[in-house]
Amino acid sequence: MSEWTAADLPDYTGRTVIVTGATSGLGLVTARELARVGARTILAVRNVEKGEKAAATMSGDVEVRRLDLSDLASVREFAAGIETDFDTVDVLVNNAGIMAVPYALTADGFESQIGTNHLGHFALTNLLLPKITDRVVTVSSIMHMIGWISLSDLNWKARPYLAWPAYGQSKLANLLFTKELQRRLSAAGSPVRAVAAHPGYSATNLQGQTGHPIGTRVWLAANRLFATDPDFGARQTLYAVAADIPGDSFVGPRFGSRGPTGITQMRTPLARDGRTAKALWELSEQLTGTEFAL
Repeated sequence: MSEWTAADLPDYTGRTVIVTGATSGLGLVTARELARVGARTILAVRNVEKGEKAAATMSGDVEVRRLDLSDLASVREFAAGIETDFDTVDVLVNNAGIMAVPYALTADGFESQIGTNHLGHFALTNLLLPKITDRVVTVSSIMHMIGWISLSDLNWKARPYLAWPAYGQSKLANLLFTKELQRRLSAAGSPVRAVAAHPGYSATNLQGQTGHPIGTRVWLAANRLFATDPDFGARQTLYAVAADIPGDSFVGPRFGSRGPTGITQMRTPLARDGRTAKALWELSEQLTGTEFAL
């Protein structure tokens, strides 16, 4: 059997998908390929000008809308627009993210990585859930392996901030979010599936935006030597979007950073912990003011 690629995507004519962070890297490729096979594709982006430039490189029905995941007011405004303008959304792809950046706070006072990578997508998903008919795909990372969820200090206020552990925590949160979302969907009798994906080690603009000049140079050099291209990384997301796989699946390259695309077992015991997933969900509801809407 040949390896699955974006060329194997089915026809998505008549279906609507939302891709966050679609101006570059994995999000751009994901949106481009879904538009290519007929999906009405909404680029949910922080910078609309960049979004329009990205959309101009795509074929098909593509629309750009502003979404800043680091600002819950923007998340609510985006979701309200979708609620008004669309009867249904087939697929939500929670792709946008930041990686290993210096300490900063979101508009709502959250540490920027947990705020953008997890809490922003958590709120967006809950607000859009009544519209979603097929699945929610959340992009995590193999770097969830260095993550540890601190329920008492999710926003790094009581401990020294460390950029990489903070990133790992946010990516671990993505997997726990997917696990608990699927549990809740199943309990509600919903056909919607929550799945996660990771790109392996794919060269994107994230590695060039760490905010640390030495670290950025190291990452860019490593990209040239070891990384796969964004098309390969986005393949994992596209498989998670299109393949008939169970809820709470984790998709990625078979060998961690390379290899055929499929369901991977590279999920740590912490990422499988149902009690932590439930507790993180409840904390996230309190922080974002949103809750499971089915």
